[in-house]
Amino acid sequence: MSFDITVSGAAAEAVDRVVPQLVADLVASRIAGQDPSLWGADAEEEADKRLGWTEAVVISEPLIDDIVALRDKLHAEGVNHVVLCGMGGSSLAPEVITRTAGVELTILDSTDPGQILAALNDRLETTVVVVSSKSGSTLETASQRKTYEEAFHGIGIDPIERIVVVTDPGSPLDKSARDAGYRVFNADPNVGGRYSALTAFGLVPSGLAGVDIRALLEEASAVTGQLMVDRLDNPALVLGAAIAGTRPLKDKVGIVSDGTYIVGFGDWVEQLIAESTGKLGKGLLPVVLEPHSPELAENLPDLQIVRLVESARATEEVNEGEIEISGTLGAQMLVWEYAVAVAGRLLGINPFDQPDVESAKTATRALLDSRPEPVAPVFVAEGIEVRGPAELLSGIDTVAGAIDALLAQIGPDGYLAVQAYVDRHANHELAQIRDLLAAKTERPVTFGWGPRFLHSTGQYHKGGPAIGVFLQITATPAEDLEIPDSPFSYGYLIQAQAAGDASVLADHGRPVLTLTLTDPAQNLPTLFSAVD
Repeated sequence: MSFDITVSGAAAEAVDRVVPQLVADLVASRIAGQDPSLWGADAEEEADKRLGWTEAVVISEPLIDDIVALRDKLHAEGVNHVVLCGMGGSSLAPEVITRTAGVELTILDSTDPGQILAALNDRLETTVVVVSSKSGSTLETASQRKTYEEAFHGIGIDPIERIVVVTDPGSPLDKSARDAGYRVFNADPNVGGRYSALTAFGLVPSGLAGVDIRALLEEASAVTGQLMVDRLDNPALVLGAAIAGTRPLKDKVGIVSDGTYIVGFGDWVEQLIAESTGKLGKGLLPVVLEPHSPELAENLPDLQIVRLVESARATEEVNEGEIEISGTLGAQMLVWEYAVAVAGRLLGINPFDQPDVESAKTATRALLDSRPEPVAPVFVAEGIEVRGPAELLSGIDTVAGAIDALLAQIGPDGYLAVQAYVDRHANHELAQIRDLLAAKTERPVTFGWGPRFLHSTGQYHKGGPAIGVFLQITATPAEDLEIPDSPFSYGYLIQAQAAGDASVLADHGRPVLTLTLTDPAQNLPTLFSAVD
């Protein structure tokens, strides 16, 4: 079987109580039939144009030959390095698909100038760039496209030969790219970004990079029949009930990859869960964990562990209170999409909109338009600039004191979100701070690279339960990079994105502490010491 699920404890009780009603309400067959009324009258208009993912396997299959043919043509021309410029759903699915397949894909889901410069300086002569944007107006992606166009022109290469566009039909990018002569792949417009893994957004960059995308769709197809039927053993109904039907609700979902062959699945499903459910003051907070992360030992009453395992584990006794699942990548993606749609019905929210994502974009645009003077730090300690509300930092003059003051704001049902607006390749070790903070707080801690999380968990941060506190980590770039035909640089853009999101979080009453590393190589040990 391509997917197995085993539940125990509160999750098992929820399945026994909830799934029979889901079956009686014909929820599975109605999702497969694209019935927009499942999530209530307020959600019906949006849901009516967002259920195309249920037939993504069939709709996407005709794309395979064109993608493979383009890959073969490029390889014949010596072009074998693929760069993906995309944010949120446009990058998270290709990342897990290619990492799991063990093929190389350079992903640019950042506006950090160092990260972009590193990509530009890596095999540009043999690079093809996939510019991927559902709306066709994503600021980060539009900037990166202009940067690569300029770079290709600079080495005497026609960008039309090296840039491939993925977007919705009729989007601004669709029109401008076709007018310019670029190769364009259109995705199904009736699929939202976070549900687009099995559409052109997931398949084009992955296929060009060398993944067997036909096999991926076959994995999803193998489980489709199970998901469409109203039965007690439907894995999507079971999973949806297990994560969203517990009483009281375990509203933090710990995703643990424990021996599965799938690499990085938590980062993909994190967006699917958070952006789909985090609204109206409700939601499930996904927390991507290592097998032995501190939270696991604490048995937190509001944390539901979902453990991805190899198929052999699914036949053994499940860890008490956990959900254990196994399956192929394509099957996992489709099952989770169905399950999160089911969870939306159980939570009483629309799983297909993202009403609070735009707020951070609006705040960023305002800063880019007005170009205010940077906010002065409250103090600087050992090269780290510290910013935050006066009431949080009053009387404090050390980084350790500032962090402790922030952590003191975490309530008994709260969480800490670490948001790192830095070059994630040059500063990859920064992610280790999550476990240190989790051990210190004994509460769930999430970690996100900025600005990509703004297109992902950012929805939950603003629209979900008002129980989060936020640690922003930014950096002064060693070298900035101008954006062609723009009045601002990448360095200014990423700082505006951090400041814009901080202002929106503050407007929602969320505590935010911002630490700016003026020299990351020197400041990271100081930061870790302050936490520890």
